Order: sequence, then C-alpha cells, then structure tokens
Amino acid sequence: MAQIERGAVEIINTEELQKKLAKGRPLRIKAGFDPTAPDLHLGHTVLIQKLKHFQDLGHQVIFLIGDFTGMIGDPSGKSETRPPLTREQVMENAETYKRQIFKILDEERTEIAFNSTWMDAFTSADFVSLCSRYTVARMLERDDFHNRYAENRSIAIHEFLYPLVQGYDSVALKADVELGGTDQKFNLLMGRHLQQQYGQEPQIILTVPILEGLDGVKKMSKSLNNYVGIEEDPTNMYGKIMSISDELMWRYYELLSDRSLSEIETLKKDVDCCTLHPKKAKELLAWEITARFHSESAAKHAEENFRQVFAKGENPDDMPAYTVETGENSRPIAFLADSGLTESRGEAKRLIKQGALSIDGEKYSDGEYVLQPGEYTVKLGKRRFLRLTVQ
Repeated sequence: MAQIERGAVEIINTEELQKKLAKGRPLRIKAGFDPTAPDLHLGHTVLIQKLKHFQDLGHQVIFLIGDFTGMIGDPSGKSETRPPLTREQVMENAETYKRQIFKILDEERTEIAFNSTWMDAFTSADFVSLCSRYTVARMLERDDFHNRYAENRSIAIHEFLYPLVQGYDSVALKADVELGGTDQKFNLLMGRHLQQQYGQEPQIILTVPILEGLDGVKKMSKSLNNYVGIEEDPTNMYGKIMSISDELMWRYYELLSDRSLSEIETLKKDVDCCTLHPKKAKELLAWEITARFHSESAAKHAEENFRQVFAKGENPDDMPAYTVETGENSRPIAFLADSGLTESRGEAKRLIKQGALSIDGEKYSDGEYVLQPGEYTVKLGKRRFLRLTVQ
C-alpha cells in the first residue's frame, strides 16, 4: 500500500482496494491516454510511473489509447468546445505513444488497448442505451459544464459523450483500478457508476497530481514552455532538470524517480544535515531521468557538458553548426527557428524579446538584425548553443 499510495492525491476507496488485493489475483489496472499530440513530457509520465508501480507489484497494466475518445475531445477543464481530431491524426500520434511509454513500462507485461475496438462496434441503439444510464442534471454538475452553462457559453451535445465513453471503457476492460489526473475525477467516477449499471464490481479510483513545470508554479505544458519532453535532446533534458528549484526537486523525486521512498528520505536528511549539497542531489535526479529516456552514456555526456558549460563558463564542444546566406535568413528570428534551436519563429521572437539571445557574448534584442558574413557563437537562454556561419 505504501508503494500504491506514493504520490497519490486520492484513492476511492482504500478499503475496497484492500479487499480486491486480498483476493490474491493480479488486478487489472487501467489508464487512458488520448493521443492528441505526438510527444509526451514528464508531466504525462507521472501517470505512467504510477502504472509502473502496479506493474512492479505484479498487477496487469492496461495502457488504453483513446483513439475513439480522441476524436471527441476531452472537455475536462476547458472553457469552450475543443475541435475534434481526425482518425488519421489520432492514429499517427498513437504510434508515437506506443514507442515512448516503453521507456518506462515493461513491454512484455503491458497490455495495449484501443477503445475504438469496442466503440466502433457500437450501434445507434447501443449509444442510446449508454446515454440512458446518466442524467443531464448530473452531467451539468461537472465544473466545466456547470460554469459554461451558467455563463451562457456553448456546450455541444457530443461533449457529454466523452465521460460516458471513458466510463464504458472500464466496463469493456473489466478494470479493477483506474488511474488519472486530478482533473479526471468526474470521468473516473463515471467508470465506477457505469460498471455498477452493467452489473460489475466498481473500479477503484486513484488520482495523481498535475506536475508543476520548470517554473514550479503552473502545470507542465508545452504551450507555457516550462516542460521537459521525454524525447528531447539529452543535454537539454539534463540542463532543464538542473534548472528547477531545490524545493521542486523533491516533488520530482517523489513522482518521477525510481528510487524508493526510503532512499529519497535519506537524500532529504543528508541535504538537511548539510552532508549532501542540494546541487548533488539534483544531479542524481537529472542523471536518472536522462538515462531512463536516453541511455547511461548519454546521461554521462549531458552531465559532463553541463559541468563544462555552467561550472566553468565555457561553450560546449558539441554545439550544433548551421550555415546561412547573408540576408533574410541571417536574421536571428529566422536562423534560430530554421536551425532547430527554437521550434518556431514565434518562439524565437518571444525569447529574443525576453533578452535570452546573445551572439559572441553580446546581448541582442533585435530579431530582425541582419548578421553579416562571419563565424558566430550563438547562445539562447542558458542551455541552447549554435555555431553559426554566415556566408
């Protein structure tokens, strides 16, 4: 139970879970992911890490890819109707999820399921029957629906189907336990309700927290640029984790590390007693996470690079090189994006405006300035470097 409760916000309910465990059979542990974007970040892996805890305890883990629900769009916490994705978009993203999750889970012991398997077989009559098992009044108790209704903002009828379909997934999979973020509690409870409606023993609900991003305040999000992508460059990954606060470090240890709770507590005591520097504890965390998603050698290289750049103030030896013709493409806003140092010209413009760009040690705030022919060392923020040649 200590391992199961690790990092959990709420379990509904513990007594029922203990009864299920006492039966002595592996429980069916379900977590669903809608493939609405092609890449995952550390915030997503909190849930996958909790699946791994159950897997390590010998239970059957089911990684449910919501290819059907992904086309509806989860309204959880949304103030307006989300545009649905096409099946092609959903399936393309689903393939990347399958590749990424096995950096954490044991592939041979993980069941992959797609909810289109049973939902595509639903007839109109099946949907009417499913909808009859819940009321509009109860649906409008959900915060996002309640607020939008009270403010006279639109709610599309298909949005009511999302929690019903997610709940039915638990019926189809005969789930014993469903995991989800705290923002999913309504949908998770729907699973319990529908299992009882269909004559099954209701599932246990375990919610996990929403992981804070690198700023330690807002949730980890790509749009807020406070994220660590699990497939991003190991040097960036290591450096980003080293940038978090000492306080946030312990939160990441609890939710993301494979270290036992007793090991983490020992690290905490060593830091509190001043026998271990917080920076060293953070290095251990950065190394562990980078090694998990890349390799031990990649983590070692990232660690050495970090120490070279930040401890000695040197430029990294392996910074990427990029060549452009002088003119339109030698403007910072262009070559930062075109070289891959930023994901878009919009991000480049924003970071330049924030004062993150320096060229040959000199700060640049004009993204439209045209660099003349020459060799330049470009630094963006603390961790991104580029060896630029302008011809």
